[in-house]
Amino acid sequence: MADIVITEFMDDESVSSLAGDFDVVYDPTLVDARDRLESLLTTARALVVRNRTRVDEALVSSAPRLEVVGRLGVGLDNIDLVACERRGVAVCPATGANDTAVAEYVIAAALLLRRPVFLSSASVASGTWPRETGIGREIAGATMGLVGYGATAREVARRARDLGMSVQVFDPYLAQDAELNDVHRTDRLDDLLRSSDVVSLHVPLTDSTRGLIDSDALQQLREDAVLVNTARGHVVDEDALVDSLRRGAIRGAALDVFADEPLTGERAARFAGVPNLVLTPHVAGVTSESNVRVGLATAQNVRRVLNGMAR
Repeated sequence: MADIVITEFMDDESVSSLAGDFDVVYDPTLVDARDRLESLLTTARALVVRNRTRVDEALVSSAPRLEVVGRLGVGLDNIDLVACERRGVAVCPATGANDTAVAEYVIAAALLLRRPVFLSSASVASGTWPRETGIGREIAGATMGLVGYGATAREVARRARDLGMSVQVFDPYLAQDAELNDVHRTDRLDDLLRSSDVVSLHVPLTDSTRGLIDSDALQQLREDAVLVNTARGHVVDEDALVDSLRRGAIRGAALDVFADEPLTGERAARFAGVPNLVLTPHVAGVTSESNVRVGLATAQNVRRVLNGMAR
């Protein structure tokens, strides 16, 4: 009988810290074994997940003793918050624990795609010498456009400014008196898209952000612009983005998140051969260091709730 069920990968030290005080089942195969997960949850007080486990109303209903869902990360679109609230189940994301990792990913993607010479290894190794096609643009003096201005976006902004970029942000939910620290605020997404050299997305998946970067939005981007998505896959119309890249309508894109994860079959095949496209398997926020921080923060959040210290 488990007190805590962990369905996706978690830092070993964090798992051990919980196992010292509670009965823990740590089994990343549970993400693909719904019946077995529901069976374990009949007695569990806590569930710890990343982004692949669907914590829907049916799963919550299968867990009569559930007190807390610990999220190893910050996105909550895989968790039915209404169902959890109705049952009095606390939902605890690891807020801030992977901000640095994501920010470094965004900057690295921008540098890589602005200077495509870093994508020429295979050509050089084959005996060609693609100097002209490898000439790119500098980051210094370019404009970083941030869609959403939460904690992670602020880390991106700080690093971008340190590299000599100017930074602008579109976030309709940002308080009017928010401290911006030399970041320009724009009230229109179109204005940001038209005037940015790098556009980085930092929004949750909601009804208003689903398909936010569609074909019309992509047409607003400069031909030399780079798009980076570490938010959620459904925020970008992937088919429209592939079309833009194939036509050379924008310089490049980096996608760490996708509408369907993991990519398989036809969903993966449509990205094959697309120029200046970097694809990564939803790991922008996962480094050795951030994995430790996320695990420890989640373990701490879960322990507080189970010990009656927080809800």
